[in-house]
Amino acid sequence: MRDAIKAKAITLFEEKGFSETSIQDIVEAMEVTKGTFYYYFSSKESLLMEIHLEYIEGILNEQAAIYEAPAKSSKEKLIDTVFLLVTKIKTQGPSAKIFYREMRHLNQESYENIAGKRNEFRWNLQRVIEDGVRDGEFQKGLRPSITALAVLGITNWSYQWFDPNGELLDEEVAQHFVELILQGIQIKE
Repeated sequence: MRDAIKAKAITLFEEKGFSETSIQDIVEAMEVTKGTFYYYFSSKESLLMEIHLEYIEGILNEQAAIYEAPAKSSKEKLIDTVFLLVTKIKTQGPSAKIFYREMRHLNQESYENIAGKRNEFRWNLQRVIEDGVRDGEFQKGLRPSITALAVLGITNWSYQWFDPNGELLDEEVAQHFVELILQGIQIKE
């Protein structure tokens, strides 16, 4: 029941927004009582926090799997990261939208927890870019901190417009992003 409530809330938060969705909306859509909701979640905000944690911890785990592969170059890790972020919008689009759009509704403690995990993801990406510069895969003089933010800006914003059922496949969008990014940072031959 917990997962069913969360799934319904994700749908409603995506459609109406967190602020415009009440607990009453969730329980009516589920055809359960408020008591059922409160059995599983202490508040609507605690439910939102769980959605955020599930999303960010999932991508952090996948990022770790990419970055811990010793045979991968920095370029390959960067490419895999772009693909990870874009395909998450396909496979977990509603959760991704909530993650990027509704963070402002978390209480201070929850916000800081999620912000810390987001920063961890960014710092991991920044280290890959630093390694690529050091190893001669990426241009000398490249600013890894700004480059990491640029990569995240390009990929994360696609939750706004990317339609997994649209004209382009997620792999095509990711490949296009990779080409744009690499043309800007790769060593010119």
